[in-house]
Parts: sequence; C-alpha cells; structure tokens
Amino acid sequence: MEYRQLGASGLKVPALSFGAGTFAGKGELFGAWGDTDVAQARRLVDISLDAGVTMFDTADVYSDGASEEVLGQALKGRRDRALISTKAGLPTGDGPGDAGTSRPRLIKAVDDALRRLETDRIDLFQLHAFDAATPVEEVLSTLDDLVRAGKLRYVGVSNFSGWQLMKSLAAAERHGYPRYVAHQVYYSLVGRDYEWELMPLGLDQGVGAVVWSPLGWGRLTGRVRRGQPIPAGSRLHKTAAFGPPVADERLYTVVDALDEIAAETGRSVPQVALNWLLQRPTVSSVIMGARDESQLRENLGAIGWNLTPDQVARLDTASSTTEPYPYYPYRRQEGFARLNPPLVGRVEF
Repeated sequence: MEYRQLGASGLKVPALSFGAGTFAGKGELFGAWGDTDVAQARRLVDISLDAGVTMFDTADVYSDGASEEVLGQALKGRRDRALISTKAGLPTGDGPGDAGTSRPRLIKAVDDALRRLETDRIDLFQLHAFDAATPVEEVLSTLDDLVRAGKLRYVGVSNFSGWQLMKSLAAAERHGYPRYVAHQVYYSLVGRDYEWELMPLGLDQGVGAVVWSPLGWGRLTGRVRRGQPIPAGSRLHKTAAFGPPVADERLYTVVDALDEIAAETGRSVPQVALNWLLQRPTVSSVIMGARDESQLRENLGAIGWNLTPDQVARLDTASSTTEPYPYYPYRRQEGFARLNPPLVGRVEF
C-alpha cells in the first residue's frame, strides 16, 4: 500500500481507504448500499488491514449511526492499527438541534460517535456539510476545544464550496484554530467538477482530497454499458436519484474508453477508474466501497501500478466537459492559460 500525507498535515493515510457505508444497511438508501453485519465487517476489516488499508470512513447518518456501531465492533482488538474517519452535520432527526454544526450539536455529535465507535478518539472528523446558520468562528472554536480535549486528532470538511472552505480556512488562521486538512469530495471520471475550483484551492491551501464515490455512484463498475439494461443486482435501481447525475451518452463514452484500456492493461474497469484518480493532484486517499470480499479484493488491485500518460490522456479526453464561467477561459484562451498552467501532472500530496 502507498501512504500519502493528508494535505499539509503530518498524518499519513493510505492511498485507498475503506468506506463503511455498507455496514448495517438500514433505510431505503443505505439498505441498497449493503447490509454487512459485524461478522462480515470483521472479515472485510481483516483483509483491509492485511493489505495496508488502515483508514475506515463512516458518518453518523449512515444507517442512523449503525454503521459506526458495526465499525467499532469490527475494529475491537486492533483499534491502534486503524485510522477512523467519520462525519457529522447532516440532519439526524426533526428537532431544531438535530442538524447543523452549532456548538451544542457538534459536542453531542462527537460524544455520540465516540460511544458508537467504542473509542476514545476520532482520527479525522469532518463536517458533512456547510451550516450557513452558524458562524464559522463558532464551529472552529468548538472543534478547537474538541481537539484540545483529545477527542479529535485532525479536522476536515465534506461537500463544501470554494468560498465556504476558504472563509473557514481564513478564520482558522486569523484566530489560531485548527485548519481543515481534508476535503471529502465527489470526484470520478464522470464527475470532474472538483477540478474547477476545489482542486486549485486544495493545492494552494494544503487541503487533501478524500474522494467519495470514485466509481461514479456505481456507474463505473464495468456492468453498466451502452445498449444494455442496468443489471438486476445494481443499486442504481434504488439509489440513482440520490446520487450525482450524469448524462447517459457521457457515461457510455467514458465506459467505452475504460473498456479499451482495461483490455490493454489486463485490469478491470473499476481498477482503471480508481487508478486514474490516484494520479490526480491533491488526492490523498480514495474511499472504496465493498459489499463483499470479492469486491474489496478487486478494488485493491487498483494500487501498485500506473496507467501510462497516453492512457491517462485518453481517459481525460473521454471524460472532459466544458467548464462553467469563469473557468473555461483559463483552459481555452491562451492569455488566460499562460497565467494558470494546468494542474494535471503536478504531484503535490
């Protein structure tokens, strides 16, 4: 396993992390993701740790906290070998205090997560969404207290816009609060919006990307192809409306390119899609999901080799889209482009 610095922090994380969203499997969305019980989770954790996958990602909203509970039980006896990453901030109930990142909500969310995970610290705690109703100084001062108390080691965010993240980083620097070192983002061959603003911000500010849904919400598994119905066992039948959208023609163009390169390399479509991500700037870790041992072992095959520059370029071309204003002039007009050279190929983080 390859290990990388998490942004501009001292924490080293595996290039591939394990996503525990499939653990427990309660409700319409998470039930479709998977229903891994404790015994099955322990087996997946065994395989992951043996392969050097030491970071496990979950959240309080995953199966109403049951994912954290299963992960905590699966890690019993080897907590010190693992890094736990979890998130809070999305609604967990209908009450006025059941959503957001106010001081009381954050304190309760962290204490509840520690109890469910059966641990005394969270290695990476991320805000699951930006809370526009709570001042960033209140959020950061609360996280500062939790870090000083030893409950949190590092802090990050997830699904923030550029201005939301930059405002928070500026406030942290101004007041001496902990800086966000990670941004958990959606990024895939069929979802490259991260590159327009958040990737340059990450490079400039030392914020590493922890990538969620690297296979495009289950669309890049190799089972979804042009002219064929979605396989009966695909979770897309139940979850497509919850995830990032992608036009069918764009998806099929990307899959066609993945098929060609998979044949050239002797690798599977998911392995090629994951390897492409592992070569992108700012990417510290890619979260892989797996409902069973075979999926996990296949995903592990994305590490230890690299696509050629030509293969990367072909995937770039197949997955490219027109950037929104004000980004497209910097890619298409010489004067703008000279001021802002491409990020691809840079090796930071």
